[in-house]
Amino acid sequence: MERKNIFQGLNKVVVKIGTSVLTSSNNRLDLSVIEHLVEQVCILIKEKGVKVAMVSSGAIGAGMQLLGWEKRPAEISQLQAAASIGQSRLMRVYERFFRDEGINVGQILLTRDVFTMPVRENNARKTMQTLFELKVVPIINENDSIAVDEIKVGDNDTLSAYVADLISADMLIMITDVNGLSCEDPKKNSNSKVIDLVEDFSKAEQMVKNTSTSGCGTGGMRSKVSAARYVAERGIYCVILNGKKMWSITEAFKGENIGTLFLPSNKR
Repeated sequence: MERKNIFQGLNKVVVKIGTSVLTSSNNRLDLSVIEHLVEQVCILIKEKGVKVAMVSSGAIGAGMQLLGWEKRPAEISQLQAAASIGQSRLMRVYERFFRDEGINVGQILLTRDVFTMPVRENNARKTMQTLFELKVVPIINENDSIAVDEIKVGDNDTLSAYVADLISADMLIMITDVNGLSCEDPKKNSNSKVIDLVEDFSKAEQMVKNTSTSGCGTGGMRSKVSAARYVAERGIYCVILNGKKMWSITEAFKGENIGTLFLPSNKR
């Protein structure tokens, strides 16, 4: 099936935005990038009728900015304090840009136990379904201010995969700061060839074994391939796009051959 047909058939997607996209080189929130990503999400909603849930990193970075911290702290309590402060800042930014487009947002903070306890899982699913019915965009993050090892998902690549499965999304769109899955580390070789289509996950996983992270917070390309495999096994498409490039999301929906598209390995 052609890319254009795949994207045109999407009804519900999860858009995951990584820390490296949301922040500039000085670790401050990059408001112009966030505004442009919101603009593209609103085009999907208004012009294409797509339901969009967003999984957004950036709370700890936003908190560090407000606290004047230049170095990421090592202590868990300080990280959790930064997340608590930064999450509200992050939501205010999203609320402002979405409101300019006439769309409301709703915050959902999750921990791993939501996905392991049926009652909580069902409640989360119903909440998101209600938000979709109200034309509200759910903005999801891990509840870093209270999460401990026992209930942490670990990184937002994994969280976004869980959310995509939870709401039966058609596609997981992972927004990062590289052009897609590459044969070599694009941070070290800017001419590294991007793999445009993945059907064999064993090859993709082997490829990222010797590749460093993409600089994306606690994740990286390895966790993205792992998340892509998780959703593919559940009949969900996944694509990795460069959020630093203008109109990458809307161009993908036009069928342009950008990023890396992972095909489902199973049918629903």
